[in-house]
Amino acid sequence: MPGAPGRLGHMTIQHSPLDAVHRALGAKMVPFGGWDMPLSYPAGTLEEHRACRNGAVAFDVSHLGTVRVQGAGAHEALQRTLTNDLDKVEPGRAQYTHLLDPADASVVDDIIVWWLAPDVFDVMPNASNTGGVRDALADAAGAGGLTVEDTTAGRAIIAVQGPQARERLATVAPDAAAVGRFRVAPFEFAGHECVVAGTGYTGEDGVECAVPAAVAEEFWDAVTGTGVTPAGLGARDTLRLEAALPLHGHELGAGITPLNAGLGWVVSWTKGDFRGRAALERQRDQGVSPVLRGLRIEGRRPPRADQQVLRDGEVIGRISSGNFSPVLECGIALAFVAPGLEPGDQVAIDVRGTEVPAACVELPFVAKH
Repeated sequence: MPGAPGRLGHMTIQHSPLDAVHRALGAKMVPFGGWDMPLSYPAGTLEEHRACRNGAVAFDVSHLGTVRVQGAGAHEALQRTLTNDLDKVEPGRAQYTHLLDPADASVVDDIIVWWLAPDVFDVMPNASNTGGVRDALADAAGAGGLTVEDTTAGRAIIAVQGPQARERLATVAPDAAAVGRFRVAPFEFAGHECVVAGTGYTGEDGVECAVPAAVAEEFWDAVTGTGVTPAGLGARDTLRLEAALPLHGHELGAGITPLNAGLGWVVSWTKGDFRGRAALERQRDQGVSPVLRGLRIEGRRPPRADQQVLRDGEVIGRISSGNFSPVLECGIALAFVAPGLEPGDQVAIDVRGTEVPAACVELPFVAKH
């Protein structure tokens, strides 16, 4: 049943409204953030990755949460909770932002906010963080008459990404295909009201469509029927890594602030107080360490998270994400290292006791479009 929970050990597993579609397509399903989601389809992760870079793919990202914040004062509640400044945008826009731990400014979650109407916002957390984000927003709302509601179960989110994404989508939902980058707009499909945002997680152009669960399968079939390739979490991860986009639990999370992750631009120091500001100011003033850097590894062996980074035989950090880059045809990694490592510097990765040469490089690894 779409959206219905199952059990895996002692953990409740959620299922996308598209669960039956993925299984019918022969997808390899894996648990991710409390959801059972497709890792890849029979063509495999490499082919799905290339299809996104050269054509168009569709990802089911229904595991992303949706928390609807609505009512007079919604804007102010989000302003005092999240790091970015909503006054930089307006209704009909999307904004990337962070929710911080007030104790140490760790990134509790990185979030896209869809500003739907003057007093209506859809806050889009990562899968397993939805409850915590909802609770933080409810605390900020207080007794002011705002509603803060988890609406995740009522919709599917389908990301259509790649250089041909808009062209293909236009034959199914022309209004969705026309939305601008980081803009949000309503569109209609099969008589149902949907929402589209010009956002994604691949480094390619594309959109993310929130459609009611009742028409999710019909929308997916219509989109993939135009020649858009189904793609799973495996390709989504290699694509985001080439684009140097952070993944919560790797480049963001406990003990990692926006400043550690090189995402200071997500923080507005001019808008007034926000949750975690005092702790983040202390780090800013005392000096940021470690810092995030990109590494390109010699050869095709993929680096892996938690492998140590060495410079002149001394450990200077660890890899947070690593994999084989299908575009560059070599290993690439994001790593937290001691300040002072800059593009062009040579390092090594400790792979089971063997030092594999690597170089610090400019990010992103592959140019975004």
